[in-house]
Amino acid sequence: MYKQIISISILLSYFSCSPPESELYHDVQIARDIWGVPHIKGKTDKDVVYGLAWAQCEDDFITLQEQLLAAKGMLGEIKGKDGLIIDFGVKFMGLREEVDKRIEDIDFEHTELIQNYINAVNNFAAIYPEEVLLQDAFPLTVEDALVGFLMGMANISGADAHLQKILTNKLPDTPPSGSNAIAISGKKTDSGKPFLAINSHQPLEGWYSWYEAHLYSDEGLNILGGTFPGGLMVFHGVNEHLGWAQTVNAADFTDVYQLRMHESKEDHYYFDDEILMLEENSYWSWMKVAGPIKIPIRQKNYQSVYGPTFKTEQGVFAWRTTATRDVRLSQQWFAMNKAKNFTEFKEALSLLAIPSTNIVYADKEDNIFYISNARLPKRNHNYDWSGILPGDTSATLWEEDYLSISDLPQVENPESGYVFNTNNSPFNATAPEDDTDQSQIDVINGFLTEDTNNNRSAKFLSEIKKIETLSYQDFKNIKYNTTYPDSLQSPYILNLELILNLNPDDHPEIDDAIRMSNQWNRDTKIDNTSAAFFSLNYKALENALKEEDRFIRGQYITEADVVKSMTKAKDIMLSKYGRIDVPLGDIQRHIRGDVNLPLQGGPDVLAAMYMKETDNNQYKGIAGESYIALVQFGPDGPIIETVNAYGSSAEPDSPHYTDQMDLFVKQQLKPMSLDIDKAIAEADTVYFPMRIVKN
Repeated sequence: MYKQIISISILLSYFSCSPPESELYHDVQIARDIWGVPHIKGKTDKDVVYGLAWAQCEDDFITLQEQLLAAKGMLGEIKGKDGLIIDFGVKFMGLREEVDKRIEDIDFEHTELIQNYINAVNNFAAIYPEEVLLQDAFPLTVEDALVGFLMGMANISGADAHLQKILTNKLPDTPPSGSNAIAISGKKTDSGKPFLAINSHQPLEGWYSWYEAHLYSDEGLNILGGTFPGGLMVFHGVNEHLGWAQTVNAADFTDVYQLRMHESKEDHYYFDDEILMLEENSYWSWMKVAGPIKIPIRQKNYQSVYGPTFKTEQGVFAWRTTATRDVRLSQQWFAMNKAKNFTEFKEALSLLAIPSTNIVYADKEDNIFYISNARLPKRNHNYDWSGILPGDTSATLWEEDYLSISDLPQVENPESGYVFNTNNSPFNATAPEDDTDQSQIDVINGFLTEDTNNNRSAKFLSEIKKIETLSYQDFKNIKYNTTYPDSLQSPYILNLELILNLNPDDHPEIDDAIRMSNQWNRDTKIDNTSAAFFSLNYKALENALKEEDRFIRGQYITEADVVKSMTKAKDIMLSKYGRIDVPLGDIQRHIRGDVNLPLQGGPDVLAAMYMKETDNNQYKGIAGESYIALVQFGPDGPIIETVNAYGSSAEPDSPHYTDQMDLFVKQQLKPMSLDIDKAIAEADTVYFPMRIVKN
C-alpha cells in the first residue's frame, strides 16, 4: 500500500539506468492508523519533518509537485496556459527575489528542518522517478519551499487578487473564503473542560486542501492537526498543552499606486523631487502546447521604488504588500507547534512572520484567546489607503516598520467565557461588553468594522446566547448548525433579506418560487426542499452583481436584482429537474471516485458548503467544511475528535481515498490521540521511510 513496502527488486525494474543506493531511515517511524493518518515518530524534529514529507509524497505527490513547480516558475510546462499564468504571477510578485534577499533571516536550525523536508521529497522523486511530473524540476531546494510558502500567503491574504486586478484599474473587494474558529472557557462548560473547534473552510481538494498528521519527536514535539501538501509542520491543531485554529481575516495588507510618468522621457516617473527610470525585467517560461511540445513565452514587467510595476491602458501601477516580506513563516508556525503554554505561544506570535489570519486559541490552563493577527506597516495618515495611492511621493512609501502585536484587535480570557471568528469583524469576537474597543484601533489598518457580520457570526451569537452552560453536545450542535439566522447577513449585500421577502402577487411568473422562499425554514439539511433553490438563487445573484462590478461592501440590491436571480434559478431547476422543490441532498453531493453521497450545508451557514455543477446535473461540494477537529482539554490530556472530507490519501488506488466520506456527510468524527506509543501499537501499518545514501 505504501511505497517503501515495495521490494527493492521490484523497484529496480522502474529504472532505465542505475538507481541511487538507498536505505531505510531508521530514526523515524511512520505508523498509519486504520484511517491511514500518519503518526510520525522521530528522534529529532529533523527526523519528523523528513517523515512528514515522505508521507505527503505517498499520499499526494502530484499536488505537492504542482505547488513546487509553480514556485520554480515551471507549472506551465505541465499545465499549459493555466500553469503559465501562475508562473508569471509568482515571478511578477518577485517572490524568488524576496526569498534570496531574506533567507538569512531564518534561524540556522530551522533552515536545517526545511532542508531535511526537501531532502525527503528529492529522495522520493529519485527512488520513484515514474511519479515525477517534470524531471528538470529536481532537485528541489530550500528556496523553492520558501517561495511556496510566500505564494500561499499571497493567496490567503488576498494580495494576489490585487495584482490580478491592476490591469483593469479596479481594486478587488471579495469576501474572505471562510472558516470557523471557536474557543469556550471551562467556566462556561458543564464538564469544566475548555473546548476548541478547528473548522477551516477550504477547498476540499488541491493545493490548499487539508492533510492530517500527528508529529512526535524526542525533542518535545507532539502535535496533531492539519497542514497543506508542502507544509513541514501543523498549520493549526492541538498539542498536549494547547491548540489553535485560524481563519482568513481582512485588513489592508496590500497597496496599489499609480505612478506619474514623465511627459517625454519614456519609462521615467516622478518621485519627490527626482525623475527615476523604471527597471525592466523579462521573464521566460515554457508553456505546454500538446503532448511533449512546449514553447517559450516571454513576459516583461517593471520595478519602481514601490515594487513590481505594470503598464496598463489605464496607466502605470505599482504593487506593494506586507504578505511576502518575511520568509520566517514556517519558523513561526514551528514555534507555535512546540509551545507549551500561553506565554510561549504569544512569544511565537510576536515574530509577526505570518502576515495574516485570525487566531483562536485554548489551552489546558483554561486560557482562551483571539487575535486578528496581521503584519501591517505604519502608514501616513494624510492618505486614503483604501484606494489607489499617488505613486510620486515618499510619503506613501512605507518601509518595514510594522505595528506590534499589542496594536492589533484581541481578546484574552473574556468574562463571557467564549471567543470566536467566522471571518467577521475582529471587534465582534465575544460578548459585546468584552470586545476590543474599535476606537482604540487605528482605522487606517483596514480591519472590518464592528457592524460587519456574516450569517455564520450572526447564527453563532444567537446560539451561544441561548445556553448559559454548554455540554460537549451543545458545542457540537452549534459547530454543525446548518440553519441561516432569522435575518440574512452579508457585509456585501446589506439588504440580503430581500431575497426571501418578495411579494408573489407582484411577480406571477415566479410566484411559486417566491412563496417557497418566503416559507422556507432556512435550514440546509439534505431533505430540505427549499435549500437547493436558495443556493442557486444566491449564486445567480452574486454572479450578476460581479458581472456588473456591484459586488462591493455596503451594496444594496433591488427587487429587480432578486427577480432576475430567482428567474435564473427557477429556469435552472426546471430544465434540470422538472421542478423547483427538489431535496438538497438529491442535488448537492459529496463525490469522489465511485462514492457519491448526499451533502448538507450551504453558503455561509456554520456547516458551510459551496458547490459546483457536474456533467450529470448534480452539484459537487468543492469547498467549505473540510478538516474538522474538536478538542476538550482535560486533566489527562486533550480529547480529540477529527474528520477530513475524503480521507488521508489523494491516490485513487488507496483504501483511504474515500473512507472518511460517510463520516463527513453524517457530521460524525473519529477519535484521535497524541499517545504515540498507542498509535504505533494499534497501527494498521508501521514502517520506515527511505533515504538515498549514494547517487
